[in-house]
Amino acid sequence: MSSLDEFARRKLDSLEQAHLRRSLVPTGRTDGLWVERKGRRLLSFSCNDYLGFTQHPDLKIAAIRAIERYGVGAGASRLVTGDHPLYAELEQRLARMKGDEAACVFGSGYLANAGITPVLAGDGDLILIDELAHSSLWTGARLSRAETLPFRHNDVAHVRQLLGEHRARYGCVLIVTEGVFSMDGDRAPLKELAALAREFDAWLLADDAHDLDMGAAARVGVPIKIGTLSKALGTYGGYVCASKPVIDLLRNRARTLIYTTGLPPPVIAGAIAALDLIEREPQRLELPLQKARAFTRAAGLPQAQSTIVPVVIGDAHAALEASRLLEAEGFLTVAIRPPTVPDGTARLRFSFSAVHPDDAIARVAELVRSRIIGNR
Repeated sequence: MSSLDEFARRKLDSLEQAHLRRSLVPTGRTDGLWVERKGRRLLSFSCNDYLGFTQHPDLKIAAIRAIERYGVGAGASRLVTGDHPLYAELEQRLARMKGDEAACVFGSGYLANAGITPVLAGDGDLILIDELAHSSLWTGARLSRAETLPFRHNDVAHVRQLLGEHRARYGCVLIVTEGVFSMDGDRAPLKELAALAREFDAWLLADDAHDLDMGAAARVGVPIKIGTLSKALGTYGGYVCASKPVIDLLRNRARTLIYTTGLPPPVIAGAIAALDLIEREPQRLELPLQKARAFTRAAGLPQAQSTIVPVVIGDAHAALEASRLLEAEGFLTVAIRPPTVPDGTARLRFSFSAVHPDDAIARVAELVRSRIIGNR
């Protein structure tokens, strides 16, 4: 055995002992809600397809037409020849939806978050980031080479304290958070953070990937809004909305945009079709939260703030067992374990869609209340 293989096996063994080893499970999704895993058909509460768009016929038709006209791939990075005509329409639509002058689409949400922050902050600058911010936001902060200080989760007073202690020693200051936190489902105090940013001449960046209130960040004056095409819009990719000068700068300096191939035309076409649906059926945006709150009421949990509801178990092995219990009953809710969440907070993460059946929500809530929460 080579030293490399030995190293890998030791690492895998330690993960196995801690119940933290992962493996890929082939999963077929046929109608957006139902999945096929290991020969079984399960109703999924682990997808981020919040509006049920991934299998929507309008998106499929738009993608097929784009393939027929433009092909299956972009062929190059956007600044070379990969900026196919559909990009301009999508970016204009996204900027309008978010209440901004301009938008820029990236290859994924992770690429957006990893690439934007290093453009806006560097040596001699300061980044204040929520301790529970998404891995991609932390990646961007670390790549920036700016001084990076975490603040306690959603703690506005701690942000004020850090700004008071450190602001004067740095050039640019960036405050980084999520609009809705992907593992906890709670909402950031964006209004208060935006006010602090203005008071201390800092810039607020909010990742809105999981927020279905498309105008929330704009209403409180967040200047840099990150979003994704891969959740509510049902396709793939990430984007940022901001002023035109900021977007122009990102197009010139964001390495994760410049040095990666553009998104395939059918993906962009599908996202445009999703925006069409949202404009025609805006009430669809309200359904996932309504269903999440029906679940929390029935399960005896605190009222959901978003489409995401965590059921914190604590121990990683216990979270896996809870996931298996629900799977035996026909429901897929994947256990989320460290390092995705802090040590001692392994959980089931429920994600609700506009198309989840009410009777299934009631049934899974009863299982959680009686057999998971009741057994802790």
